Amino acid sequence: MTSLTSTTERVTAGGVRAQLAVAVRAMRPRQWTKNVLLLAALLFAGKAAEAALWPQAIGAVIAFCALSSAVYVVNDIHDVRQDRLHPTKRLRPLASGDLSIASGVCLAALLVSIAFAVGAVVGSSFVVLLAVFAALQAAYTFALKRVPIVDVAAIALGFALRAAAGAAAVDVRTSAWLIVCTILLACFLGFAKRRGELVHVRAAGGGGRSVLALYTQPLLDVLAWVTALAAVASYVVYTVVARDQAELLATVPFVAFGVARYLQLVHRRDLGEEPEVVLLSDVPILLTVTLWALTAMWILTTS
Repeated sequence: MTSLTSTTERVTAGGVRAQLAVAVRAMRPRQWTKNVLLLAALLFAGKAAEAALWPQAIGAVIAFCALSSAVYVVNDIHDVRQDRLHPTKRLRPLASGDLSIASGVCLAALLVSIAFAVGAVVGSSFVVLLAVFAALQAAYTFALKRVPIVDVAAIALGFALRAAAGAAAVDVRTSAWLIVCTILLACFLGFAKRRGELVHVRAAGGGGRSVLALYTQPLLDVLAWVTALAAVASYVVYTVVARDQAELLATVPFVAFGVARYLQLVHRRDLGEEPEVVLLSDVPILLTVTLWALTAMWILTTS
């Protein structure tokens, strides 16, 4: 009897762990890297060395990670039938049936509760921006992602809200030019993502999101190039106008090289469908981002 009981407990524990693993997959933790942007306010305000501000900043990141994951779960519930026809999305927990719709709804509700509970601790201004982000993501999931150009603009606005929320969390001001640069860089990544999706769908013979039928590859190439150049230009302007001295100009080559390298990967290897994979796996881009962050931090904290 004791042996049977222990075996049952092991099976039950194994089942719980398996379900937790499925839930974590549905949350797409790889996408949490996007929320590192909330820490940019500390860096560019020159306050990264102020330890008292870090709990608020980290709380802001946690809140956005939880809310972002809730959005991904809701999106997968909404698109479950379409995802089952996609060559890779069909493997997602909800599309594959590893996670039931009911469990997905409960998971999303839990994540939203965690996000706003943590956000309430961070501050009221932050909660307002968190709510605006949630509303934007809902609009994107149920309507905006089917409208060409607007779909990418909505994604870019989401990044701008992350930057603004990070500043609100630690109560610092952020440059309008930095917000503009964030929006343009996000548009660049968004159009490159749509291009990668379009190439992938054509190679697979169909499937994918409906908005892709309203894009063409030449159009996406032009939009990606234009927003890439505009993003670098706006960052140059920011480095000049943000401070009395122009030391931050030293970080421009890193930004220019990072964008150029990403464009090369998009055009030579047809990457870009999953920006987070490119940004976390390409050694030159990882090294460039690291050198940019260290250089910017050194300039902003010592000059």
